[in-house]
Amino acid sequence: MRLGVLDIGSNTVHLLVADVRPGGRPLATTSRRTVLRLMRYLGPAGEITQEGVDALVAAVADARRVAASENVDELLATATSAVREAANGPEVIALIEDALGQPLQVLGGETEARYTFLAVRRWFGWAAGQILLFDIGGGSLEIAAGPDELPEAAASVPLGAGRMTVEFLPHDPPGEESVERLRAHARATLAPVAETFGRLAHPDHVVGSSKAIRSLAKLVGYPVPGWSGIERMLLPRASLGSWIPRLAKIPASARQELPGITPDRTFQIVAGAVVLHEAMHALDVDELEVSPWALREGVLLRYIESLSWSTPAP
Repeated sequence: MRLGVLDIGSNTVHLLVADVRPGGRPLATTSRRTVLRLMRYLGPAGEITQEGVDALVAAVADARRVAASENVDELLATATSAVREAANGPEVIALIEDALGQPLQVLGGETEARYTFLAVRRWFGWAAGQILLFDIGGGSLEIAAGPDELPEAAASVPLGAGRMTVEFLPHDPPGEESVERLRAHARATLAPVAETFGRLAHPDHVVGSSKAIRSLAKLVGYPVPGWSGIERMLLPRASLGSWIPRLAKIPASARQELPGITPDRTFQIVAGAVVLHEAMHALDVDELEVSPWALREGVLLRYIESLSWSTPAP
C-alpha cells in the first residue's frame, strides 16, 4: 500500500510518500517540499494575508498532483500551528480542503508532540528507555517525555523559529540586544514547562527532531558510530551556545554558506538556535542526539496501526 503524508506547517508544505506493509517499516519513495514561511504572511490581526493564502493553496494543489502521479492510495493531510492559530484559520482550512478534495486534520500542539514522540520511539526502539524529545517547528516548540510509545508528558509552547524571528529578530542581522530579549522570553516561557518535566524520570536519551535541529547539528555537532553502522549526530549545548553570537552577526544571505544551513532555514536559524539552547538549559540537557524521523513519520505510523491487517479467510 502506498500512503502519502502532507504536512502543512509554518515553514513548509511537505509531502512524504511511502510504501507500507504489515509488520514492516515504511519505505519512503518521494519527498516534495515547498518553502512558504507563513509567518511572513501574517496581517496585523494575526490573519494569513491573501498573498499567503494563495501561496499555501498553490502548494497544496501541487502536492495533490504529485501524490496522484505517485499513485498514492491514501493521502493523510495535516496542518499545524500556523493554520491552527491564524485569525482566519477556518476560512483558510476550507480553501485548503477545496484544493485537496478531502478533509484536513488540524493537529493540536500536544497531538503534534505525541505523533513525533511515537516516531522517535520507533526509531530508537524500546531499549532507549526514558526519552526526552525536543521538536522545533516554525510556529511552536514541542517537548515530550516518557518510557513508552505514548509520552508521560507532552507540551507545546509558541516558541517556533519562524514566530520568534518575526517577533524578536526582525532585523538582518539581528543585534545582540534583540537576541537577549528573545533569550529572556524563551526562558520565561519555558519555566513552567521545565518544572513539569523536571518531575519525571531522568532521561536515558535526549533527542531532537525537526529540520531546524538537524541543521544545527550539522553546524555545531559531530557524528559518532551507532548501532548497525548507522551514524548518529550529537549536538552539544556548549557548542550551540558558542555559535549563537557568530550566527547573529552573519547576514541571512551568507548563513547558507555554513555547513547544514539550507536556504529555507537561513532566516530562522538564529531564533531556532536560541530557543533550542534555552530549552536544553531549562531541562538541564548537555547534549542531544538527532532523530531522522519526526511528525510525518509519526502520522504515518499511527495510521498504519489503525488499519486492519488481518489476512482474509480463504
